[in-house]
Amino acid sequence: MRITRMSLQYRWRLVFGLIAIFLASGFQLALPILIGSAVDAANGLDDGSFVIANTMAASAVDSTTDIFGGSDNPAKSALIAIAILLFISSVGRGLAAMVQNYMGESIGQNIGYQLRMLYYEKLQRLSFSYHAGVHTGDLITRGIVDVEGVRMFVQTALLRTVFLVVLIGTGMYLMLSEDLVLGLISLSFVPFVAWRATAARLKLRSNWYDLQERLSALTKVMDENLGGIRVVRAFASQKHEMDKFDEASNETLALANVQVGIRASSISLMGVAFMLSMAAVLWVGGLKVIEGELSAGELTQFLAFMSILLQPVRQIGMMINGYARGSATGGRLFAVLDIDPAIQDKPDAQPLEITQGTLEFHNVSFGYEGEHTLNGVSFKAEPGHTVGIVGPPGSGKSTIAHLVPRFYDPIEGHITIDGQDLRDVTLDSLRKAVGVVEQDTFLFTASVEHNVAYGDPWAPDDRVELASKYAQLGDYIERLPGGYDTMVGERGVSLSGGQRQRLSIARSILLKPQLIVFDDSTAAIDAATEQRIRAALTDLTKDRGTIIISHRLSSLMHADEILFIEAGKIVERGTHEELLAQGGHYNDLYELQIRPNEDSRNSQDEGSAS
Repeated sequence: MRITRMSLQYRWRLVFGLIAIFLASGFQLALPILIGSAVDAANGLDDGSFVIANTMAASAVDSTTDIFGGSDNPAKSALIAIAILLFISSVGRGLAAMVQNYMGESIGQNIGYQLRMLYYEKLQRLSFSYHAGVHTGDLITRGIVDVEGVRMFVQTALLRTVFLVVLIGTGMYLMLSEDLVLGLISLSFVPFVAWRATAARLKLRSNWYDLQERLSALTKVMDENLGGIRVVRAFASQKHEMDKFDEASNETLALANVQVGIRASSISLMGVAFMLSMAAVLWVGGLKVIEGELSAGELTQFLAFMSILLQPVRQIGMMINGYARGSATGGRLFAVLDIDPAIQDKPDAQPLEITQGTLEFHNVSFGYEGEHTLNGVSFKAEPGHTVGIVGPPGSGKSTIAHLVPRFYDPIEGHITIDGQDLRDVTLDSLRKAVGVVEQDTFLFTASVEHNVAYGDPWAPDDRVELASKYAQLGDYIERLPGGYDTMVGERGVSLSGGQRQRLSIARSILLKPQLIVFDDSTAAIDAATEQRIRAALTDLTKDRGTIIISHRLSSLMHADEILFIEAGKIVERGTHEELLAQGGHYNDLYELQIRPNEDSRNSQDEGSAS
């Protein structure tokens, strides 16, 4: 019903498609009438069974007589006239069918485009919590294969249903009005076909849904394999991956074979029922012709009607498959379209107004799937000040980075910028004010310039070059064969880990956000380059709040305040010197990371002096 309502948006295409359906049905139903009239004309009979046929034939005979100047053989003139009408009906049916198919395909393609855009737009808005729980391969399958199934529904099911109803309904009326007994015999296959159609539709819908799920699983396997192709090659696991893909393919093939069996058996049984009805018509009608109750032309008309109905009967299987596929794929697609994003703007949300750019966490707690990763965290990041966050893996450091741009909302407490609760401002304005540089960088298959200027594609070249120089990437880019126009491979595979991180830093600082969060974004950068980046960013961040999250103390020892987080709680806070003086967790980490290097350098200095 939802797909049908979408098709009503294209009402003029739908109107022309329906008109074409009625014209195509009319021309097609005229064919058996004309064929029956031709048989009677060839036998020298002039008492055609259908008034329509008599009228058409009489008019045609008159026209033929005028054109050819009369004829001594009326039967020959009638045959010529009927042949002309058959030609006109055939051409008219072909043209009307062409318009019907064009309009149906056009509506389907427009609905496909509309659904693709709605689906893609919904994926852009769905929260991180949704994307964390669903596989990318499944989403890709829904956006391509499922949309295609919905698109085909209009032509293969919706308009075909109207065509079959008009054609079969009108044909039933004409046959029953001519001879009730023969009409009933002719239509005796309909109840059986209706029963088989209903049973097949129910089976096919369930099968289509399972098949789409298996196609999603197949896409997942391929997506993971291609995404981790270096790992597969490094561990020589090609055979294992082939076996895994073969298993998923076989499961998909088995479901596809079941579907083919359902469709083939239904169509075959419908065809058998139809042919039995035709044999009964031929037997009973032949007896009536022998007894003089029916002319040979009238029996021919019945048989021709049934022959014309044979193709629509066979199309019932395709129509059922269209309904089954449309409902299954549509159900999977609309299941995503109907999701309300967990993170979205309030109805009365206002743009974020930056006065100073002070970020503050107020007793914030957060957890994934009920397990708390942050408990009662409170701190402030003011303009011109740097807050460093350090702690063991899994302590909740990256969670803080995800809460600042509101990828997630706190379970308890709240976060403000200049006193404005992040939940009360628009997401666009918030994410323009906050720049997050993550450790796991993603680069697009585009030029270096386009990757740097991703957040502002119309940024002038000098801003792109300046941001690259801040990130200590400018000299490297200038040495590339194409400079800033050099293409970056898929996911940045042509760059080293440190180069990808520096490009990600350049991409963020290009936008000049009011607050910058570095989430372990220099882990793959050597210490010397990191020092140069920090020195270059000193001038840029002098009037902006900065949060540095790192496992490496050398990355944040210079911070104005350092938070040591453990088990989601701030257990120590202060400057570098203050934390060393406390002799706690921070000091232990310092002794582990920094002190050995200092002792080693001191020993080398003493050795040189001696």
